[in-house]
Amino acid sequence: MNSDSVKRGVDRAPHRSLLYANGYTDWEIERPWVGVVNSRNDVIPGHNHLGKLVEAVKSGVYAAGGLPIEFPTIGVCDGIAMNHVGMKYSLPSRELVKDTIETMTKAHGFDALVMVTNCDKIVPGMAMSALELNIPSVILSGGPMLPGRYRGKRADLSTIFEGVGRRLAGEISDDDLSEMERSICPTCGSCAGMFTANTMNCVLEALGLALPGNGTIPAVYSERLRLAKNAGLAVMNLIKNNIKPKDIVTAKAVDNALAVDVALGGSTNTCLHIPAIAHSAGFEVPLSRIDEISRRTPHICGMSPGGKYFMADLHNAGGIPAVMSRLIEGGLVSAEPMTVTGETVGSNLKRAAIKDEEVIRPLSDPVHREGGLAILTGNIAPLGSVVKQSAVLPEMMRHEGPARVFDGEEAAYKAITGGEIREGDVVVIINEGPKGGPGMREMLQPTASLAGLGLDSSVALLTDGRFSGASRGAAIGHISPEAARGGAIGLVRDGDIIRIDIPARSIELAVSREELQERAATRVAGLRPAGSQFLERYRESVTSGAEGAVFKEVRGAANEKESFNEGKSFAGSE
Repeated sequence: MNSDSVKRGVDRAPHRSLLYANGYTDWEIERPWVGVVNSRNDVIPGHNHLGKLVEAVKSGVYAAGGLPIEFPTIGVCDGIAMNHVGMKYSLPSRELVKDTIETMTKAHGFDALVMVTNCDKIVPGMAMSALELNIPSVILSGGPMLPGRYRGKRADLSTIFEGVGRRLAGEISDDDLSEMERSICPTCGSCAGMFTANTMNCVLEALGLALPGNGTIPAVYSERLRLAKNAGLAVMNLIKNNIKPKDIVTAKAVDNALAVDVALGGSTNTCLHIPAIAHSAGFEVPLSRIDEISRRTPHICGMSPGGKYFMADLHNAGGIPAVMSRLIEGGLVSAEPMTVTGETVGSNLKRAAIKDEEVIRPLSDPVHREGGLAILTGNIAPLGSVVKQSAVLPEMMRHEGPARVFDGEEAAYKAITGGEIREGDVVVIINEGPKGGPGMREMLQPTASLAGLGLDSSVALLTDGRFSGASRGAAIGHISPEAARGGAIGLVRDGDIIRIDIPARSIELAVSREELQERAATRVAGLRPAGSQFLERYRESVTSGAEGAVFKEVRGAANEKESFNEGKSFAGSE
């Protein structure tokens, strides 16, 4: 279906009448229709400036002979939704973004799309939509904010979350905290570190769905407006050459995106979003593939929260093209995939230049020998778990300690801030997975509080939920199967010893199989009420974190099938 099916022929006279009511002329209606998706709202600092970028996109489309037709979609601010019931809606909103774009595009016969976004779930939701619709599409981000300053030092959002822990520890006063909260987010844009939003904007650039510069040009730079105009031109070129998202997002392109992700030390949330994007492209990316690429790809950019550099620094150093050119030196990315420029990765990289070798380190002198992500397995996580190893202190790469088990984030946060957690403990938060939460909440407040209290050097945190890209420390999430699906994480009891070995990719509960079977036999099944019909529907539809938390396929009898980890209890048993 395209715009011809909506606008041509005698029986479309009523449709044209409604188009004339919008002020469109005959010659405009005859142009290709380009849907311009605007996720702007007054909540998210990364989105409140998108209106100006949308107008720039529309001018580019119009100048190149298309008819730009703007429509909206939603966006959740993870920072504002954090640490309360609102976070239950964040990951589910990814599917809503995807579905709203599909609805508008199919209902109105758009020929192509430019999707203007910036933050965590909106970016992957748009990529998934582009692939499932498979019409010429370009994704444009609003760009990162500039770093703030606090007491002479540069700072970002992770600074204030950790500041809460420092305040509770008595290290700073209420006045200090107030000064901090007013100074660390100085401009519009996605938060200044390599958190989930910026990771995903860089990933889409590496994947080829966004133009060079998409991930790193700061939101307040006029260069971002020029990029928006070029996005409008680019989509018209894609229409002309019939280049579609599935021509771009191939297995090699996904490998490129993963290599860039781990070289940057990106967010663990990419272990949900990249597999979900690949799923929409028609193929699967298992967690083992992510670990394989991370083992062979060095971490070469020391970005906040694990390092000292911010997105503006990465942009000044040459941005994602420079990172990819460095990786191509070692054969770690492919030059073959097509991109939305209409050229291949290799052609795009001819214009790349590394301008600061402290920010983008040589492959022979990386920040870490391995990439930023690690996939751990063991009897507590037979289907996998995820940790941002680039943000773990050296002394916590191996850890053994007693479990402190909490049902839900609120109970764990209360214990952490109430001084109940001791050095050496392993905090275990259950029933926060995609099904159990429901919604798989990010838990930045607990991890940041541990760091602020100085416990990130001695306490690990495990959960079947997930973490913010701003989290640091031995925070191991996405444990699969989750407790709500019978996973062994739901069988852990206070005092059980848990052994973590990140270099060996191992996470083990020191409890015998026989004991776990006895616990499983007496476990009382049940889920906490979702408190929302929408979240109940999400709970029934969503697969596990190990599968990207996508929706189950609905194909007749296939609708009755369980996801591959449904019903499995522990240690891979049936």
